[in-house]
Amino acid sequence: MKVIDKRDHSEDAVRRRRECIDCERRFTTHERIETIDLRVVKKSGERVAFDNNKLKKGITRACEKRPISTEQLQETFTQIENELRSNDTPEIHSKIIGELVMRKLKKLDKVAYVRFASVYKDFTDIDSFEDMVNNLRKGK
Repeated sequence: MKVIDKRDHSEDAVRRRRECIDCERRFTTHERIETIDLRVVKKSGERVAFDNNKLKKGITRACEKRPISTEQLQETFTQIENELRSNDTPEIHSKIIGELVMRKLKKLDKVAYVRFASVYKDFTDIDSFEDMVNNLRKGK
């Protein structure tokens, strides 16, 4: 067999046009990357299935009314999910997910970062919030 043509079908699938070397017949194969089912370990120790819609909802809410395109948001979702799945472990702690999201948002938009961090870090007083903003101004 030899591959004549290869095209990305989607983010996790490839279409290949193949030809048999002996009989010269052609056929198409569709290959999909096999992914593991991620489980999130919450602060309480409870384990739940990873829900990328929940991730998207949280990021989208933080980015509301900001000059961020749909493409930028989609790229951010994809990067985060790919990074989570590349760990080769079926379980990931919610803290790791939150830190990863904050790191990506900090690069994307500082206001979205502050919005997400204020919910994620569960600030109990204005001083904690002010410290985070001051650190952001200092470039930390």
